[in-house]
Amino acid sequence: MMKLMRWEPFKEVLPLRDQIDRLFHETFFRPSISEVHGEIWSWVPAVDIYEDSERLLIKAELPEMDLKDIDLKIENNTLTIKGERKLEGEDKKENYQRVERVYGSFCRTFSLPSTVEVDKVKATYDRGVLKIDLPKKEEIKPKAIPIEVKS
Repeated sequence: MMKLMRWEPFKEVLPLRDQIDRLFHETFFRPSISEVHGEIWSWVPAVDIYEDSERLLIKAELPEMDLKDIDLKIENNTLTIKGERKLEGEDKKENYQRVERVYGSFCRTFSLPSTVEVDKVKATYDRGVLKIDLPKKEEIKPKAIPIEVKS
C-alpha cells in the first residue's frame, strides 16, 4: 500500500528565499565597511544636505552619541565628520539576544564649494542630529537686479 504525503511545492524554496533576503539586506541596507586613508570604518551615518541662496546645511544622524566622541573639522575646503558610536554596557554583551544597530568608528568627508565662508561655520548637536550651518560668502550670493520699464 502506498502512503499518501501532502505535497508542498514551496517547502524547498523557503530556505532559498531566506538566503536571498539575507543577502539583499546585507548588500543594500547594512552600512558598508569602508576604508579611508588606510583606516577601517565600520559604519557610515546618514546625512541630508540642503542648499539655498544663503547657506548649505548638513544634517548627520548620530544617535546616542556623546559630543566628546564626535570630531568635526574643515581643512582645504573639505569638511570631515569623524567619530565612534560605542555599544552601551559592553561588559554585558553576552546578554544581548540580537544587535542590529551598527557601532564603531565612522568618517564622512564632503568637498565644500569655494562659496562657503569657512570662518562663520556653526555646528549644533540636538537629539542625535548634528547640524552644520555653512553660510555662503556675501559677494557670491545672487543679487536681484530691478528692471526699469520705459513707455
